[in-house]
Amino acid sequence: MTLVTEPSSRLMETSPESEGASFSTHITIRELQKRFGNNTLYERFDLDLPRGEIISVFGPNGCGKSTLINMIAGIQPYEGGDIRFDGKTIAETRIGYVFQNYRDALFPWMRAVDNIAYPLKLAGIDARERKRRIDRLVDVFDVVFDLNRYPYELSGGQQQTVSIMRALVVDPEVLFLDEPFSALDYEMTLVMRDQLQKVLRATRTTTLLVSHDLDEAIYLADRLLLLTRRPTRVAAFLDVPITRPRDPSTTTDPEFVALKAQALGIFQAAVRSR
Repeated sequence: MTLVTEPSSRLMETSPESEGASFSTHITIRELQKRFGNNTLYERFDLDLPRGEIISVFGPNGCGKSTLINMIAGIQPYEGGDIRFDGKTIAETRIGYVFQNYRDALFPWMRAVDNIAYPLKLAGIDARERKRRIDRLVDVFDVVFDLNRYPYELSGGQQQTVSIMRALVVDPEVLFLDEPFSALDYEMTLVMRDQLQKVLRATRTTTLLVSHDLDEAIYLADRLLLLTRRPTRVAAFLDVPITRPRDPSTTTDPEFVALKAQALGIFQAAVRSR
């Protein structure tokens, strides 16, 4: 579904006003509050998120990773606080969203190309411009399958490629991905990770990615946001200075292994904390 509306390895300060946060802020979150019944998930939660980077969100089960990006994306309400995009509201911001379940996200009665074009058609973009934008994405993604086929005629990886293309065709200011590869097999996940990192580095789109896989979270990220148990706080915001492009061998690189060990230590401490 699409909604149209040089680092170091040190640990960054978690305060949004931190002088150590050496990035241009795109998304500002202040005093965010979210409750489910009597259970507090987020309480006076503050965070600054950088422009043009891929931020992976990782934390314990139930800490509200998907809830966080859904609140930022404007598809889940919250009880208090403020979220701004360069000072703008979500209604004034173009966003793209890629859901976990690609089978439910695509319209089965539409060809793949029509699924991709759908948000542009809603926005009143003319047919020539729609074709231009889709052709550009076809080139960027190196699409070799037939976009005139229907979703049920495509493989899982092809369907998720269509979902990602549909999210990017609006030229979003911010892209949200909620565990986008969890329903794919391992081989296709590797292909999609490499495809996604290439496209996002080319477009420099501010991206928030939720992942339950620490290797994947680090592999794709420019920065890794680690969350605590609820009430959820920022455990750490780590730079990921590993050279791009990355490939499967990157996960055995000493720098990757060391960063994963650091992140795992922070994660384990967050799980144990009360």
